[in-house]
Amino acid sequence: METYTPGYGEAAAAFMARRRLDPNGAFFLPHLRPGISVLDCGCGPGTITRDIAQRIAPGRVVGLDFNVDQIAVAMRDAKAQGVANIEFRQGSAYALPFADSSFDAVFSHALLEHLQEPARAMAEFRRVLKPGGMLGVCTPDWGGFLLAPPSEKLLVAFEAYKALQNRNGGDVYCGHKLGMVLEAAGFEGIVMRSRYENYDPLTVIGDFLAVNHEEAGDRKNAATWREWGRRPNGMFSQAWVSCTGKKPTT
Repeated sequence: METYTPGYGEAAAAFMARRRLDPNGAFFLPHLRPGISVLDCGCGPGTITRDIAQRIAPGRVVGLDFNVDQIAVAMRDAKAQGVANIEFRQGSAYALPFADSSFDAVFSHALLEHLQEPARAMAEFRRVLKPGGMLGVCTPDWGGFLLAPPSEKLLVAFEAYKALQNRNGGDVYCGHKLGMVLEAAGFEGIVMRSRYENYDPLTVIGDFLAVNHEEAGDRKNAATWREWGRRPNGMFSQAWVSCTGKKPTT
């Protein structure tokens, strides 16, 4: 069984809460329209889920996450903001707690790279989609990152983080494989795209990665990330791959 590398602490929650439908899920905007039903799988604190709710109202979105604390935060914030067409459930991507053909669209951001069996989750996404329904998934691919300023220490820390996530059952090179995974699951009309996300200030990503190392007992590489994040003229340019596909109507 895999381990979610970022964890569910305050630092991870704050980092994930920065994400919004635009830009993080902009690739899926053309497939969101008023009145449809959407599943957001791996919703975390629900910031993207709330944006989807606004986009598809009066349609309904369900956010699902494995961690109950994340679900509690997402429910609290949605209630505080008065978002009525939204629901949150605890559950696993490997066994979605929904009937066949329940949703017009399924969306999943930054989840598949942490799964040991992404194909198994993909089969579940297909199962709960209605015939003709759209799937949109997005994940970083650590084979395309750009880091500056370069140093031997930074390269060591970079490779150490990739090894950590892979040891935890994930796949840091999941991004460029998405099309093959969708095709194997029986989706059609598959479209893959990539974009880069830049972090400003660098401490946002530097401290986030440092905490992940610290929780794994790796203080040396954690210190490298923290030090690098405070250097001037730096860049962390993260490669993201998105992939959309349609469930066949027959």
